[in-house]
Formats: sequence, structure tokens, C-alpha cells
Amino acid sequence: MSMGLNNKVALVTGAAQGIGRAISLRLANDGASISACDVNLPLAEQTAGDIRAQGVKAKAFRVNVADDGDVDRVVAEVIQEFGRVDILVNNAGITRDALILRMDEDAWDAVLSVNLKGAFLLSKYCAKWMVKQHYGRIINISSVIGLMGNPGQANYAASKAGLIGLTKTLAKELGGRGITVNAVAPGFIQTAMTETLSQESKDHYLKQIPLGRMGTSEEIAGAVAFLCSGDGAYISGQVLGVNGGMY
Repeated sequence: MSMGLNNKVALVTGAAQGIGRAISLRLANDGASISACDVNLPLAEQTAGDIRAQGVKAKAFRVNVADDGDVDRVVAEVIQEFGRVDILVNNAGITRDALILRMDEDAWDAVLSVNLKGAFLLSKYCAKWMVKQHYGRIINISSVIGLMGNPGQANYAASKAGLIGLTKTLAKELGGRGITVNAVAPGFIQTAMTETLSQESKDHYLKQIPLGRMGTSEEIAGAVAFLCSGDGAYISGQVLGVNGGMY
């Protein structure tokens, strides 16, 4: 186990499965205590349990990231449990795909609320503590779709592009307090979300990837871990693409 993040506390949203789970496990492997946050508490409990089995402190928390009061509560509970919060990974995200002519307002609002508003709320409440500590790492999980767009995903693309703007602004607002803020933009990654795609869709995406394969959640987790580590201490306001050359 690497101890590069020893004595650090990480709050990861969307930690129940996929990329969020992989990030939680990787940061724990690097020594960080983990607050595994998700709307699905039973699955988040599995993530936290697997981390505790490695001998690292972890606790699961249920949170609706789009609800201001819920986010305020969960950050307070994390502080009460761990005493501090050093790393925030805004990973929680959903999709509600449809072409713009068929997309209803509910589908737009749901995706923007979870993917973008959620990151705003978590950053706001965690930054209050990071400013007091004069230390923090905020990582927003964007997407290659936020950079290049994708038919049928106007809401998702807008939310992920919005995360990039949020990242660059917070980097400027918080940098003087010892807080770095960066985005990781995954490409086509093997997750439960991409498993629902048809083989035709998968083949279409694979043709756009020079490396000729999908990425893994662990490869995204590695990028996040780098930005949280001492090696990433002078990197802020950046978008790190992890996409196999797709964009």
C-alpha cells in the first residue's frame, strides 16, 4: 500500500459503483480515509466495507447531491466522523439521453441537477473546511462528451462542459488558500453505464479511439490519485483527458 495520502480524508460521490468505487478503492490504497457517498446506501456500504477490509478507515453516507440541505448535512457528518476533509471527488452523475427535439424539461433538469449542481454544492460546503485547513484537492469528473459533444446527450454534454468552467473558476478563487481544483475527463470507459449501449454503438465509439479499446475505471482512478498526490501539487485549473487518444 502506498502511503502518499496518509492522514488525508477523501469524500467521493457516486462511490457505490463504477468509476466512483474504483476511485475510492485507489485513494484508500494510497492511504486516505474514505467517505463513500451515494444515493444508493447499500452499495456504498459495500464499497466502504471492502476498504475497511484493507485496514483503512471508511464510512458510507447516503446523500442526494442535488439537494442543498442534504449536502450540508452529509459534509457536517463527514467532518464529525473524520475531523476534516482534504479531498473531494465530484463523481456522481446520471444520463437521460434523447435528441433535443424529444428531450423534455425533466430530463434536462435531472442531469444538470445531479451532474453540475451537485458538484457546486459539494464544492461549496467542503471548501469552507479546506479554506480553514489551508489545504484541499477538488477533482471534478467531467467527460470527453463535455469537450466534443454527442448527439442525444445535450443535457449530459452541457453538464460536463459546465464542470470544466466550474473547475477553472474555483481554481482561481481557491488557489490562494492552498486548494487545487482540476477536472478529469474520461473517454469511453467500461462501466455499468456503457454496458447498456448496443454493440453497434460500442463499435462506433471504438473506431474513434486510437488505442482501440475502452478504458477502465481503475485508469480513471489512477489519474485522480495523481492529481491528489504530492506530484500533482502544482497542477490546478486543468482538464486531464483520459480517453485513449479519442479527443
